[in-house]
Amino acid sequence: MKPKILAIIPARGGSKGVPRKNIRDLAGKPLIAWTINEAKKSRYIDKLILSSEDDEIIEVAKQYGCEVPFKRPLELSQDDTPGIAPVLHAIEQCPGYDYVVLLQPTSPLRTVEDIDGSIEKLLMNDADFCVSVTEPDKSPYWMYNLNEGKMSPLIPQGELVTRRQDLPKAYALNGAVYVGKVEEVQRFGSFIVEGTIGYIMGNEKSVDVDTEIDLLVCELYLR
Repeated sequence: MKPKILAIIPARGGSKGVPRKNIRDLAGKPLIAWTINEAKKSRYIDKLILSSEDDEIIEVAKQYGCEVPFKRPLELSQDDTPGIAPVLHAIEQCPGYDYVVLLQPTSPLRTVEDIDGSIEKLLMNDADFCVSVTEPDKSPYWMYNLNEGKMSPLIPQGELVTRRQDLPKAYALNGAVYVGKVEEVQRFGSFIVEGTIGYIMGNEKSVDVDTEIDLLVCELYLR
């Protein structure tokens, strides 16, 4: 039987680095619209909803065809609110789904191929969780701690590798797609647990909008 899949776009109104970030214009559309449009193309998502406490964001999301079945409580929209809290709240408000997909609106370059690819990878591997990752520009094997000005390798190595192609592969979360079994998300309160599998995305699609420069980079890609 085809599993029932709920997709959640969390978008609070109180962003600090880029004020009103989620509805800022990006290449002719509000930032959040890029995520809504791609999620609506998915072959697997049965229901796409917004979780927000902000009336203006709610109206914009509705204009682009995203359902808003509830208004997020203010206590779940604070600077220190854990990112998983709105997801758990949305699952409670919309019961009856087998899997949940978290799509942050700050990843406007993520496409439906990435969304469906992550879902397919989870299902094909019979995994509980799958998250999108990318190979970082700077390898952690070339990173250091500074202790009273003295450098020590973040990852101790027997011998310093001087060619990038000789370094072990490393991947970082890019924040674009999180998929998990509903009951396991509720159990662990996270998508990142032992056994989580990764769906690899290219750097060119992995920009996570947190600054004005990030917006400019996305604008260049989208135009």
